[in-house]
Amino acid sequence: MSASARPTLRCDNAGTVHDAGRAGGAIPRECDDCGLLLSMPREAVGIDSRCPRCNAALRQHHASPLDAPFALAIASLMLCVITLTMPFLTLRLLGQVRGSRVESGAAAFVEDGLWLLAVIVVVTLVLVPLARLLLRLTVLGGLRLRRPPPWLGLPLRWHEHLGAWGMLEVFLFGALVSYTRLVDLAEVELGPAVYGLGAVVLALVAADAAFEPQAAWDALEARGIAARTPPYPARGGRMLSCHCCRKVTRVAEGTACPRCGTALHHRKRNSVSRSWALVTAAAVLYVPANYYPVMTIVTLGQGGPHTIMGGVVEFIHSGFWPLAVIVFLASVAVPMLKLVGLSVMLLSVQRRSRLHLYRKTQLYRVVEALGRWSMIDVFVVSVLIALVRFGAVASIHAELGAACFGAVVILTMVAAETFDPRLMWDAAGANDRKESDRP
Repeated sequence: MSASARPTLRCDNAGTVHDAGRAGGAIPRECDDCGLLLSMPREAVGIDSRCPRCNAALRQHHASPLDAPFALAIASLMLCVITLTMPFLTLRLLGQVRGSRVESGAAAFVEDGLWLLAVIVVVTLVLVPLARLLLRLTVLGGLRLRRPPPWLGLPLRWHEHLGAWGMLEVFLFGALVSYTRLVDLAEVELGPAVYGLGAVVLALVAADAAFEPQAAWDALEARGIAARTPPYPARGGRMLSCHCCRKVTRVAEGTACPRCGTALHHRKRNSVSRSWALVTAAAVLYVPANYYPVMTIVTLGQGGPHTIMGGVVEFIHSGFWPLAVIVFLASVAVPMLKLVGLSVMLLSVQRRSRLHLYRKTQLYRVVEALGRWSMIDVFVVSVLIALVRFGAVASIHAELGAACFGAVVILTMVAAETFDPRLMWDAAGANDRKESDRP
């Protein structure tokens, strides 16, 4: 989108940004990435609102904010259910046949004693994708009723909390990497779920792009489901932004959000200490994740353990350079980037650094967006161990390194969610303003 198509925002002496020419129909909003308090137009169909200071996406404005997402969510749910109930891959080796479904790796992880990875597979590939679609349909379907039920805010809250934990698209890439290994071992037959998974991923991308949670919250509030209180009471309290529904309200710390009921805090509670603890734990586990093998491959009595880097080297020797690059980036480079990036941002807060705030905010977005893609290696192992179980002829088993690596991915994802990037701008003094100032 060109700069001329965006809402025009201006700053006043209090550090608050207003929408020029639209102040009468504006609503207060705090940028989630830099903490800038600004005013946004209620309706700006066809354009996206962005923070003028850090360029963070604040809101997408769609011509049909409720109808199109409802139809796409129905289509996505139907495709998802069909895909998860149909055969995924079938392996034929020396007259023996073994098939799998998308979630079959979970049972194989249990057989190998790695319960953590079994839970990760079931949650990220089955429970979360289905739950998010059902929650979204509950909210959008309820809003289509003449008298919507008063509890619709609860499923929308859970929908927001589960956003980063559905990983079907990551599994699709992991299955591609697994396929290149399997074709060298035996005859591989692609099941209907393979094509269904591609359709599901495309449908989910379209559904997520069409759905704007802020439009759903506004619709709930307009229908009287959420309390409609003045955004800025006459006195008392401070201006706080809800991290769930993004409503800005002047209330006391710890007060429930008048729209969604979430406890309001100026910043995420104990963000720095909790993030440091998670980053430290992930850094400790990163060493055994790369040192210990992630799986053991035995064919006709020969073979042995394979580490993450061993798999990268194997792809290089086999001529699969693109896959070697993908595995290296997702399994080695990205986890290291997350650990180093989060450490840099945490040190920036503690040292009250004013340097490169915009660049560090961009780094945070990269860390948050790439975190889930490190799970590719775990999904590669899940596909392989679900299929290659032919006893002495050929077998693949998951090892300790895979569990350590899965824990690293989860810990860094939680650390990125726990860290509050607004603290970097606060520490640099960029968000200093009087509590009596109003937008």
